[in-house]
Amino acid sequence: MHELGIIVHITRTLQEAAKENQLTQIGSVTLEIGEVSGIVPEFLTDCWEYYRKKFPLIEDSELKIETLPAVTFCENCEKTYPTVQFGKQCPYCQSGSTYLLKGNECNIKEIEAC
Repeated sequence: MHELGIIVHITRTLQEAAKENQLTQIGSVTLEIGEVSGIVPEFLTDCWEYYRKKFPLIEDSELKIETLPAVTFCENCEKTYPTVQFGKQCPYCQSGSTYLLKGNECNIKEIEAC
């Protein structure tokens, strides 16, 4: 379960941001998670619920998750398409010369202070 490691890293980042901005409490954190990132949102939420009890800074905070769609680019026809629906093969020209443009991210989008 790599979701716990992600939460540990996010918590460290939040602690640094809180120190830089003299925050004592965080109300919510919004994450952007790519749909092919391999991160299971339910597991991430469970880890957040467990881990936030250990840090007063985030103990009353809410975790919000926004899913970013995966998009693939075809090098042959230079079109983009939804990765999850079509996979590696371009639906326009049937080429396999493709690569993922986005959808593998895990970003902190917003931190709401109390």
